[in-house]
Amino acid sequence: MTSNQTHLTVTRTVDASAKELFALLTLPARHPEFDGSGSVRSADDTERITKTGEKFVMNMHREAMGGDYRTHNFVTAFDENKMIGWQPAPEGEDGSAPEGPLGWEWLYELKAQGSDSTEVSLTYDWSKVTDQKLLERVGFPAIPEEDLEQSLNLLAAAVTKS
Repeated sequence: MTSNQTHLTVTRTVDASAKELFALLTLPARHPEFDGSGSVRSADDTERITKTGEKFVMNMHREAMGGDYRTHNFVTAFDENKMIGWQPAPEGEDGSAPEGPLGWEWLYELKAQGSDSTEVSLTYDWSKVTDQKLLERVGFPAIPEEDLEQSLNLLAAAVTKS
């Protein structure tokens, strides 16, 4: 684990190919299976992510966010079998879609360690959050390191069910 004031990164080796892991990470419907924070409930969008610029919507729950809410995730990184990342933004209270992300990002990086083993790094980065009120309200990092580590453990379990 490495950290500074604007991001956390955890890494582990998973006994699966980068291709298998990438296939799982690009299916929003499977995201609840590897969310170590327990916040992700279900996906509204179940189509596979295929490129940067796409958006997928997730149903979430977090007491600190007032309970149930929906988040729109803007795909910011996509390199097949190597990297996928997105920046979320919650819907408005009136159900309106956000115009763009608010600055924090989830990034998975995959480094093949042979045909059936992959080093997976998960980075939670809030360095692009510039709204001081948002920084104070959310209290980054909103998700602790232990939850990121649990996400990688769950990912390793989920890929075996693929």
